[in-house]
Amino acid sequence: MNLQEKLSCFEGKDILITGGLGFIGSNLAIRLIELGAKVTLLDAMIEDHGGNLFNIEPIKDQVRVNFSDVRDENSLRYLVRGRDYIFHLAGQNDHVLSLQNPFPDIDINIKGAAILLEACKRYNPSARLIYTGTRGEYGPAVKLPVSEDMPINPKGIYELSSLTAQKLFQIYHHNHAIRSITLRLTNIYGQRAQMKHNRFGVANWFIRLAIDNETIKVFGDGSLLRDFLYIDDTVEAILLCAATEEAYGEVFNVGNDHPSSFLELAKTIIEVAGTGRWEFAPFSPERAAQEPGHFYSDISKIRRIVGWEPKSSLAEGIRKTVEYYRQYKTHYW
Repeated sequence: MNLQEKLSCFEGKDILITGGLGFIGSNLAIRLIELGAKVTLLDAMIEDHGGNLFNIEPIKDQVRVNFSDVRDENSLRYLVRGRDYIFHLAGQNDHVLSLQNPFPDIDINIKGAAILLEACKRYNPSARLIYTGTRGEYGPAVKLPVSEDMPINPKGIYELSSLTAQKLFQIYHHNHAIRSITLRLTNIYGQRAQMKHNRFGVANWFIRLAIDNETIKVFGDGSLLRDFLYIDDTVEAILLCAATEEAYGEVFNVGNDHPSSFLELAKTIIEVAGTGRWEFAPFSPERAAQEPGHFYSDISKIRRIVGWEPKSSLAEGIRKTVEYYRQYKTHYW
């Protein structure tokens, strides 16, 4: 079965995306509309978290938008009804904020997940749920590449709250038959991400600096490795997981087994953009405290069970991202 045939399962299906006006949610919505799905987006539009109505400009007349919050039990009880698939992307993922105040992470990421799962248990137990967590749940890598059975040792409140939410989905899957898949996403970059500050996504922030012809600061000696993943590949992974019966009940890495160093990332962005420059910079104490070292994902499990692997090279993904923001930058910064 080819990709298009496998994804045809979404045609005519009723789908809810929480965090649907954000970076990943909006790209997912656009792809689902292309596949013939009926899509509703839930977004609280929390300031500085990336919710942006312009993100759905190409499909604004084809989706329903509900301005609500995953912590609103009454809204969730209404919104989950009749959905075939629910993609749960809403969350507090500002690492800096989580260091300063742990309660938004606990409230949004953990309580929000519990409210969604309880609503499904009571009002739509047949829905299929996909939760997008973070590779930060692993903490520092014990062994590279990092597979799903590696030790879990999150270093921050955000990562811990994501892991707790993931465990909630697994508990409801096994105890209440609320079918779900949980994903650990790596460093995602691409179009429709927020670009006003540098607290979400180093690759996109480097791209903004290059577009603005500013200096990209590469920390340390630039040799730290990460698996940067382009948004179109990410969306395909999420959809293929949702379309694969054998994936339910599992946790998957969604990453790239061809890692790049931060120095390679900066140089590639500058070369593709044709603007900007880079320089080495020392780690700040805050960054040093959070830095987990080299990290890149083992994606053999998702490749084997789901049949997914990334297609976009770093240069190709950066080129598409630069083109998008050069055309629409007034909507993002």
